[in-house]
Amino acid sequence: MYRQRSTGWMKHWDFILLDLIALHLSFVIAYWVRHGIANPYLRQGYQEISLVLLCTDLIILFFMESLRGVIYRGYWKELVKCCQSAVLITLVTTWYLFSIKAGEEYSRLVCYMTGGFYMMLNYGFRLGWKHILKSRGTSRTGTVMLVAGERDSIVSVLEKLNRNCYGLSKIIGVVLLDGESKEEKSVGNYPVVANIRTMEDFVCRNWVDELMIVKRNTTWIPELRSIVERIAEAGVAVHNVLDFEEESSGVERIVEQVGGYPVLTSVIKSVTFRQAFFKRALDIAGGLVGSVMAIFALLIVGPIVYIQSPGPIVFKQQRVGRNGKLFTMYKIRSMVLDADDQKQKLMERNRVSDGMMFKLDFDPRIIGAKQLPDGTIKKGIGNYIRDWSIDELPQFWNVLKGDMSLVGTRPPTLDEWNKYELHHRARMAFRPGITGMWQISGRSKITDFEEVVKLDMKYITGWTPGLDMRILIQTIGVVLKRKGAM
Repeated sequence: MYRQRSTGWMKHWDFILLDLIALHLSFVIAYWVRHGIANPYLRQGYQEISLVLLCTDLIILFFMESLRGVIYRGYWKELVKCCQSAVLITLVTTWYLFSIKAGEEYSRLVCYMTGGFYMMLNYGFRLGWKHILKSRGTSRTGTVMLVAGERDSIVSVLEKLNRNCYGLSKIIGVVLLDGESKEEKSVGNYPVVANIRTMEDFVCRNWVDELMIVKRNTTWIPELRSIVERIAEAGVAVHNVLDFEEESSGVERIVEQVGGYPVLTSVIKSVTFRQAFFKRALDIAGGLVGSVMAIFALLIVGPIVYIQSPGPIVFKQQRVGRNGKLFTMYKIRSMVLDADDQKQKLMERNRVSDGMMFKLDFDPRIIGAKQLPDGTIKKGIGNYIRDWSIDELPQFWNVLKGDMSLVGTRPPTLDEWNKYELHHRARMAFRPGITGMWQISGRSKITDFEEVVKLDMKYITGWTPGLDMRILIQTIGVVLKRKGAM
């Protein structure tokens, strides 16, 4: 027996069958909606299209490995995968019709509806089948697993395996690495079949495909290492959990190579190349559009700012970026020239008591802002620039340069950064952004810096391309709402 990494092709034949059923059922339903109840496979043009659909779907399943990790995907990731497949199939079908000039023989509406129905049916079939597999809890593949661990941690390991394996493996017993097999007959619902000395003999005499070893206190003594090596040489796949903890520390662990050494790397968030490419592509597209908007804003607002407060229209400031890297951030100036000098004098009025951020109920440094004798605040051009986020527009140039991203955490000033504790610095694990969780959560109402850190960490640990899109859409709504309130 040898161990082969699953490509999601043969191992998930049931999902392949469901996928093909969903696709052709969608094709038939779309045909019925357009032409009435009849058999589309009896018409020449639709016979050819059905073959194109079949071949395209199989190519996507095999070469794009759309079923890799299908068992463990959540609702949102599964929806994204189903949408990707539906869009690709629709594009390929449309290209085929265009290339053979068969638009008159085949309804384009059927093509588009097939893609839509396929996305919904395929998503429903996958979720339903995974629910059945999880509730059934039996082995689908006949893979037999033996779990070896220590008495104080093995129970939680078995519970987690049961939750996440979906019946892919059948656990036949437990090996206690720190005890005698005679001391305990069972752990949870599984029998204790061996200890460290009898484990090799049990594997030799029984059907075992996989051995999972979970160690926390037991060191790799030579005896254990040699036993595991002999079991692996016998054809049994050995899984060694490199860094087991009963409670998750909130970081991800990935296995990779550094300088030729296999290492277990702990990170806040692991990002695939595809995800990183999407984020940067979105930044470049948004940066180009935003930079054009910034030019128009400077032409319109710039003269007003200069007349009311002579001096540079664009404000430059050193900010701290990803992992402590310094960069120059650009903004349309909304404050007087000596705003930084006045900041120290106004520090006692700061609404953020710990000084980690600087917020005032009334900031006299803003261009045109005045506080009347009765206490009311008269807004100036600087207030409107800030309320409508016009001052942020030059930061799209920072996005194009790669200093910032469209969505991220707000970059701190140098004096704020110097006050950071270690857990505060984690919020700068991503590139800083023009907008983010803090901005759409009511930035003027949040005065506790720890709450800001929590929001930023929620963004970083839960980041997906879809989350960026949602934040961008909500940011537009927040800005428009502020405009409506003026």
